[in-house]
Amino acid sequence: MSEVPPGTASATDASATDEGAFWQHVPLEAMSDAQWESLCDGCGRCCLQKLEDEGTGEVHFTRIACRELDPDTARCRHYPTRFERVPDCLSVRPLDRQKLAWLPSSCAYRRLAEGRGLADWHPLVSGCRGSVAAAGMSVAGGTLDERRVPFHRWPEHVIELVDDEREPQVR
Repeated sequence: MSEVPPGTASATDASATDEGAFWQHVPLEAMSDAQWESLCDGCGRCCLQKLEDEGTGEVHFTRIACRELDPDTARCRHYPTRFERVPDCLSVRPLDRQKLAWLPSSCAYRRLAEGRGLADWHPLVSGCRGSVAAAGMSVAGGTLDERRVPFHRWPEHVIELVDDEREPQVR
């Protein structure tokens, strides 16, 4: 499988234009590597550290980012080798129910799996890579490095990620 860093595909890529809105007629499990990777909007939300409530199973996002996430661009510094560098990095392909819970509700993979379609701000819909940041969906400039926050302090950094709000809300 050829790995393209997430968020580098655009609405002008062959995967988006030659096949039209491929995500509307190609099931996730049948997508080519190029189609799959082009779905990533590059927001960086999936790279935020999460805490799971052992009693309810609810997943809570924090503003603490994986050590490989560039805080200024919200892109993985070592995307092709991320699984070797970060053994608990979540591989979402193939996508299953358990993995869906660990993805933000705004994630294209989750949205499509849940039958919601892509958001208006998604670059494949808007035709503009900057629409992710303009919609307030990117974590660029708003994260803390996991190496600088002790694990016992993570609950202090839980945030609420909402699809239609511009800024994550601290709970």
